[in-house]
Order: sequence, then structure tokens, then C-alpha cells
Amino acid sequence: MRIAVFGATGGTGVEVVRRAAGAGHEVIAVVRDASRLPAELRERAEVVEADVMDPLSIAAVVKECDAAITAVGTRAGRAPTTVCADSSRSVIAAMDAAGGGRLIMVSASGPAAGPGDDPFTRYVVKPLILQRLLKHAFDDMRVAERQLRAAALEWTIVRPPRLTDKPAKGSYRKAVDRNVPGGFSISRADLATALLDALDDPASVGRVISVAG
Repeated sequence: MRIAVFGATGGTGVEVVRRAAGAGHEVIAVVRDASRLPAELRERAEVVEADVMDPLSIAAVVKECDAAITAVGTRAGRAPTTVCADSSRSVIAAMDAAGGGRLIMVSASGPAAGPGDDPFTRYVVKPLILQRLLKHAFDDMRVAERQLRAAALEWTIVRPPRLTDKPAKGSYRKAVDRNVPGGFSISRADLATALLDALDDPASVGRVISVAG
């Protein structure tokens, strides 16, 4: 499969490129600055410098691909941000112009208090602690999710909890349209595997997949 990866120089994006290339996929890493992608991956993937916020800049990329994964995330900490919403809007527009297709988007389980969470997490940790600490990032993710749900694409939203740089466990837990009980963290390496698994799973189209280690 020919896969475009947006946010390819971020922690999750790097792992997606690495694991997708390792699985034999043709990978196009879409980046602002090619030098920020590890040298080993520049040799294993096609690297395209483009502005993910500009649909015209990425139109040719998505037209050539069978699917896309967007792992774009904010680096603004607690500051106001629209990077997830703006990038998802651009990718959706580019894919619409190319005739549609398969799109996997990384979101987060933090903004989504609901079924699967224990009562303390659902009614205290997420709404009263995490939402206050990460309000802007969470609001941005919610807008991005709404945009994708409304898109005429074969979409899947993948929601991980806190991400770590630990080695891959080689396994993960998942839940469909609900949160993973006790799902407090997952390694970026295992998240990358979950994203590629979702890409190959027709049953994940139009669904929200929560994952955790």
C-alpha cells in the first residue's frame, strides 16, 4: 500500500514511517523540513517537503496514495492552538479534491470522558484536571474530530492515552467507540502498529478506535 504520513517528523509520525516501511508499504513522509526526519528513514521512505496547512501543497501527494495517516499534533503546550483542526481541514480538502480515500487521524483519549473510563477518570481526572491543564489542545482535537466525522472519506479516528517513548511491547488493547478501561499510556511504537492495523481493517471505517498499552 502507498501511504502518505503527515506529521512524519513528530514522535508518533517517525514511528509510523519506520513501521510502515518495515511492513513493506511504500511510504511518503510529508514534512516541512526533510532534515528533521532521521537519516535512516530518509533512505527508506519518499520524502516530500510540503505545507500540510495548504491543500494545494499536498494535493499531488494524496492523489498518488492509497491512504493517509495524519499524526500532526501541537507543540504549543498549554497555549491556544488550532494546528490539529487546521491540518485536518487541509488534508480533508486535498483528499476530497482527489476523489476521496482512506484517512486515519491520531487524536487523544483525554478529551473523551465516557464509556470505558472508571468513575474517577470519567468524572474527575478528565473533566476537572486534564481539561483544565490542556484545554486548548483538547478543544483543537475536538474540532479536528468533528471535521473528520463530517467528511466524505473512509475515516478512522484513533485515540491513544498518554504517549511514551518506551520500546514496543508488541501488543496493545483497543476498544471501538468507547475508551479502554485502565488505558493510561501507550508507547508511540505500539500506537504506530495500531494505526497500521486500523488501516488494514475495513471494520474500523467510520469508527473511533481507542488504544492503550
